[in-house]
Amino acid sequence: MTGFDIRIVERTLQFKQPAGTSRGVLHEKPSFFVVAQDVEEDGRIGIGECSLIPGLSPESAPRAKMELKKLAASGTLDPKAMSLQYPAVRFAAETALIDLLNEGDRTLFPGPFTEGKPVPINGLIWMGDTESMVAQAADLLERGFDTLKLKVGALDFEKEWECLQAIRAIAPADKVTLRLDANGGLDDEDIAVTLRKIERLAAFDIHSMEQPVRPGQWKKMQSVCADSAIPIALDEELIGVHDTTLRRNMMHVIQPAYVILKPSLIGGLVEANHWIDLAEEVGAQWWATSALESNIGLNAIAQWAADATLEAPDPIPQGLGTGSLFTDNVPSPLVVENGTLRMETSNTAGDPAPLHWDLSSILS
Repeated sequence: MTGFDIRIVERTLQFKQPAGTSRGVLHEKPSFFVVAQDVEEDGRIGIGECSLIPGLSPESAPRAKMELKKLAASGTLDPKAMSLQYPAVRFAAETALIDLLNEGDRTLFPGPFTEGKPVPINGLIWMGDTESMVAQAADLLERGFDTLKLKVGALDFEKEWECLQAIRAIAPADKVTLRLDANGGLDDEDIAVTLRKIERLAAFDIHSMEQPVRPGQWKKMQSVCADSAIPIALDEELIGVHDTTLRRNMMHVIQPAYVILKPSLIGGLVEANHWIDLAEEVGAQWWATSALESNIGLNAIAQWAADATLEAPDPIPQGLGTGSLFTDNVPSPLVVENGTLRMETSNTAGDPAPLHWDLSSILS
């Protein structure tokens, strides 16, 4: 669509505390906001976020900035015409357009979620020593989470095993689901070594493990999926695979139990829907995970995921608990409580919601 006044707002988001990830410790991260105004109609504004994770996002911050400048100069929002080589840029354009087409009030997918129905989410345990990770687990349990996710494969395996043992001691398997994310950290030249480690971790009744071996090794991942004692989820494996035939071949070769969808890393919501179709072809389930977006990007992903899952009898928890990570996040009506994410709405008397969008840091 054409006829938009588009500008790009750059922000550096500050973490409340150092965030230990598979790509190192992050203290801050870049985000760019696509602010598109419909100058031909009623002046409504749509906002999309280009969120980047240094070392993981396919596009660098300078390259994303360059592509966003081209987008602004064009005055056009046409995500399908944009290169999938810049997935976060495409996601930003896509969600700004969806916002514009839905009144420009950050309600992208009207439905039960935007009316206040909560979507279950997992609690994220950041990497650290055993004491800090157990403390995080205890805090998440106190806050009502019954699904927890933590990283493995980056530290000494025996220490990670002991950490899981300590977490399971306060989070019994009959009450709490554990998800693991290896980020390729259990890869070994001898696949038997990888499988033995997975088997040891399976003693803790693990729901799933994301990406135990590095991406791009289809046959190896196929063998892991076939013989693993823990159901395997594809994560980084999806990044950079754009051709539809190649995607289908990959899914049919690997046969994963789950796929993890990060729209900022795979090219947006339309592309995520394509992955869902392929997952269903091989009997795999899916959930969405935010990629350290601010509340702007998180809101778009949450509405999309809730729209696709909330009507299910037992909706699978999504990976959308990242909204409270930053000291300078965009104030929003998104609320995390009792292991869910929900949107604050007006009460039955029609009074305004106590929490609302404050876009002054973007629009001023």
